[in-house]
Amino acid sequence: MQTEQTLRRLYDAFQKLDADTMATCYAPEASFDDEAFSLRGAREIGGMWKMLCSGTRAKGAAVWRLSYRDIEADAARGKAHWDAHYLFSATGRIVDNAIDSRFTFTPEGLIATQRDSFDFWRWSRQALGAPGLLLGWSPMLKNKVRATAATNLAAWLARNP
Repeated sequence: MQTEQTLRRLYDAFQKLDADTMATCYAPEASFDDEAFSLRGAREIGGMWKMLCSGTRAKGAAVWRLSYRDIEADAARGKAHWDAHYLFSATGRIVDNAIDSRFTFTPEGLIATQRDSFDFWRWSRQALGAPGLLLGWSPMLKNKVRATAATNLAAWLARNP
């Protein structure tokens, strides 16, 4: 099925840190939401992947690892599970994150919506250390992470039009 091929293309490209190919998997008006980002449109989504992939290639390629499984997709909806092992560049800490993704698709088989879910407290303990351990459960820390992610992406997009 075309939608399943789209998801495999997305994650195969992500394994290789190929953000350009990843961006081609999204419809122009797509949306992406997870614990750190809330993005609208292919420019923001593609920009996020390019920012994350280029940062990983620059500072964490030696430890980068991504695996995926449990891809299921029909013409309208899909889901997948993926595990990422990476260096969180802001702190230099290693993170092992388990993510569940849910998708909707356009009639052309492109991603229309993506919602990624993961255990934010678990992630924050690994990525941030003691602050994540102590405050990872709180909306305050999640809001701070979201604000920082949005600021970083806006600055990256301004430098990379």
